Amino acid sequence: MNASAVKGWCPGALRPMQSGDGLVVRVRPFGGRLEATQIAGLAELAERHGNGLIDVTSRANLQIRGVNDQSHQPLLDGLARLGLLDPDQATEARRNILVTPFWSSADDTQALAAELEEALADSKLTLPTKFGFAIDDGRSRVLAGDSADVRIERDRSGRLLVRADGARLGRSVGRGAAVSTALALASWFVTSDGITGGRGRMAAHIASGAALPGTLRGETEPAPVMAALRPGHYPQGALVGVAFGQMLHSTLHQFSSCGHALRVTPWRMVLSEGKREMPSGAGLITAPHDPALRVIACSGAPRCREAHADTRALAAALAPRIAPETRLHVSGCAKGCAHSGTAAVTLIATGTGFDLVRGGSTRDEPALRGLNGADIVSDPSILVGGH
Repeated sequence: MNASAVKGWCPGALRPMQSGDGLVVRVRPFGGRLEATQIAGLAELAERHGNGLIDVTSRANLQIRGVNDQSHQPLLDGLARLGLLDPDQATEARRNILVTPFWSSADDTQALAAELEEALADSKLTLPTKFGFAIDDGRSRVLAGDSADVRIERDRSGRLLVRADGARLGRSVGRGAAVSTALALASWFVTSDGITGGRGRMAAHIASGAALPGTLRGETEPAPVMAALRPGHYPQGALVGVAFGQMLHSTLHQFSSCGHALRVTPWRMVLSEGKREMPSGAGLITAPHDPALRVIACSGAPRCREAHADTRALAAALAPRIAPETRLHVSGCAKGCAHSGTAAVTLIATGTGFDLVRGGSTRDEPALRGLNGADIVSDPSILVGGH
């Protein structure tokens, strides 16, 4: 176990986080979707009140970087005008919802998202800051590998179910009971001491032996998981990657200029709704097998004051030099903000170089310690045990 791995809290718009390049202001799109006018407005706000850099996060949010104490309130005013601001910090913190981007106007996805958002706003639940929900109600699941604690899904026959993360089976529900059952699961988690025993996450609570009550226990297997998604054309539009999860405000503005809405995903990709040709812009990934898609990197130094190294420079240098089947995570510190799960190779920056974990995460014991970044680039076989 990496003893220095400490999980913090997630920023919001009303509760920003201080970083190396100023305040990080997180914007949580309602329903996982931004209208063209909202996209244009966000690009302008990032340029005017931040440093022009925008993150696309693993929680399907956007982050405006480089905000200062003086520009924060004007930024909030702008977000409110765009309809992208919650009424208070507690409501904002509870509204942590992933939404599948592969929905149509004829299905239940957006209605379920709006109903869940409203129910969470009215709820008095005090949830851990990283506790979240997923609406993954397609015939195939696409969010199964992404962070969520309560999941609204479908079974193989297309019927809705609600499943606690970490439980193999979900509870079959009618359309009208999906959101109330999801909130009941969240309430059970809190009252059964999941925050302490489960360290704030449902899967850990279930793994520790916590038994769901009979009214919430599942009996239905969820739908199969869709294969890994890549940039390209889909029935809903054009899915495009964002290199290392960060784009310029001018790139975001390009999305708005074509008049299409954006659906934000937790895969550091965005879907340009209804667009038939692939978007172009600085930092966008349009090739389905671009090496950068295999590498996850946090903001790193100097953008993050917790980071010990420039993670993105190292990630960019290593991306074309690692094997096609290798997934690499480069973290600026032991917190692992960019990716909480496992990877074939994880590099963790420390004060004395990079620690290397194989087949694990930033929380696991390194196989090697104190590696030099330049040495890794010159001989990437180190990553897979070539020495």
